Amino acid sequence: MAQAVDFVDERVASGNGCAAVVAVNPEKIMRARVDQALLDSLRRAALLIPDGIGAVWGARLLADAEIGRVPGAELMPAICDRAAGKGFSVFLFGAQEEVNAKAAEVLPVRYPGLRIAGRRNGYVDAGAMPALVDEINRSGADVLFIALGSPRQEEWIDQYIGSLHIKVVQGVGGTFDVLAGRVQRAPALFRRLNLEWFYRLLREPKRLWRQRVLLIFALAVIAERLRPKTD
Repeated sequence: MAQAVDFVDERVASGNGCAAVVAVNPEKIMRARVDQALLDSLRRAALLIPDGIGAVWGARLLADAEIGRVPGAELMPAICDRAAGKGFSVFLFGAQEEVNAKAAEVLPVRYPGLRIAGRRNGYVDAGAMPALVDEINRSGADVLFIALGSPRQEEWIDQYIGSLHIKVVQGVGGTFDVLAGRVQRAPALFRRLNLEWFYRLLREPKRLWRQRVLLIFALAVIAERLRPKTD
């Protein structure tokens, strides 16, 4: 987490183009295996954060990677905390109007000194996107948080990042809903044990079919680990 926040801080300070921060989890990884556009957008991102514990486990098992989980719902507030202290500003794009507005109201209270350069809900027609990009650029924001859900937010970033004058764009999924109090994260114990996915399943049993991808992902990682390596 500390490294991810420092990465954003350094990119804001350097001003060398716009860097995309994108979360990966087992569901997104498995989708990228059959969705070339999503795979390409992940490869072009400046920083991929292991949002799901499955991504951490897979990276450790297959590449001996020394990484820890970086939940997007925690990285965004951490960036806002750093922004409040360093004086850079943020723009909020996505979610429903009332959710977006509430998130913009809550953040400066939680992080005194944070500057919200602008905001726009996620209901923007394709034809109005160039005007939105211009609005984001004219706002002078340093960081753009985009909450359109996956893969829409990754597709949006991939399409418009070349036109953005901001320093960092992060796809944050449903984090605005959490900030607005519409969605509750798992209790701290579940988070510490990396069982947020299980808590969501207990709360929403209908997710069982969707979360079968976790088993498929685990089997794919094990199969890759056992596959004979060739030079």
